[in-house]
Amino acid sequence: MAFEQNPKTGEKYNFLIRDKNIFVNNDGSLPSFQQLLNVHRQFENTVFFREKENHFCAKEIPPEYKAAELMEISIREYFAAHKETECNLVSRAKSIVKWLSSMRFCPGCGKSRLESHRQLSALTCPSCNKIYFPRIEPCVIVLIHKGEEILLARHSYRNQDIFACIAGFIEAGESAEQAVHREVLEETGLKIKNITYKGSQSWPFPDQLMLAFSAEYESGQIKIQEEEIAEARWFKKNAIPAGPKPGSVAWKLINDAF
Repeated sequence: MAFEQNPKTGEKYNFLIRDKNIFVNNDGSLPSFQQLLNVHRQFENTVFFREKENHFCAKEIPPEYKAAELMEISIREYFAAHKETECNLVSRAKSIVKWLSSMRFCPGCGKSRLESHRQLSALTCPSCNKIYFPRIEPCVIVLIHKGEEILLARHSYRNQDIFACIAGFIEAGESAEQAVHREVLEETGLKIKNITYKGSQSWPFPDQLMLAFSAEYESGQIKIQEEEIAEARWFKKNAIPAGPKPGSVAWKLINDAF
């Protein structure tokens, strides 16, 4: 499927995206294609594209944009209130908006502005013919069980009030399972066993593919990696003080939704 940039025809779903937020009408519905066109007339230099096969259009919104008839909500909030199929479209739209915004000129030869590929979800250079696909960064996230308790942590660089699962990026040369072992050991000092794959989720902040696992505690005492983890503790599932919201991969793991 190809990206149609600056489309003239709308689709079923129309997204106005600014960073980690999305704009909706006051009744919570998505904007119309005409509303996207109205914004595009004001900000023609920001990303505006259509994916006919996925039935959506998306427009990038700059910081200075204000609209009385629209509300700005977080994409995480949208995830919590909508079906997974709709969330997947928002996730794709958000990731591609960011990617198209950053991929203006060919990073290979540096000679030309990139163009939409005619058949693929990609950009191509008219000078060197190199093809570039949207970037995806694979990550692992794991819920560790110890009897009736689960291990959750407050992350130093995230919302300090939320206890969530251990997670991290897969490094070059690693399998997903090796990354799970390494991240848990680095961040908590614990060894785990019986790693089981549970499912996956696109997480466009900015472009992660989350691979979700469960595991069992094997040995060790909690010793946090302070630059990454503010606190890590064992909890009963009915006694988590503040956990992830619905729509997130961590919520799915904790609530057995995979």
